[in-house]
Amino acid sequence: MATRQNSSSGKPKSPRVQVVLPEELCDRLSALAEKESRTVSNMAKVLIQQGIERFEQLHISAHSDTPPITSTEGFRSALEAQELKRLRGAPRRFKLHRP
Repeated sequence: MATRQNSSSGKPKSPRVQVVLPEELCDRLSALAEKESRTVSNMAKVLIQQGIERFEQLHISAHSDTPPITSTEGFRSALEAQELKRLRGAPRRFKLHRP
């Protein structure tokens, strides 16, 4: 069961879930997080979101009461899954030449 805490201002924080992972899986998750420039917690969240979406798409029939995944959610997941890339050859500063 997820637990929910309150911040010092009294607002509820996001639910917390505790998971026990084998050492090898934890190492793989940490390596992925580092490669994606994310925290381990955020990387786990992204992978769980993607796994749930795939599961729902494959296993939940059209007659289910569960609402379909919106295009916004799919777009957000796709953006979160992308690698960070720096433009190569792009100038760091622009110089304006006056006539």
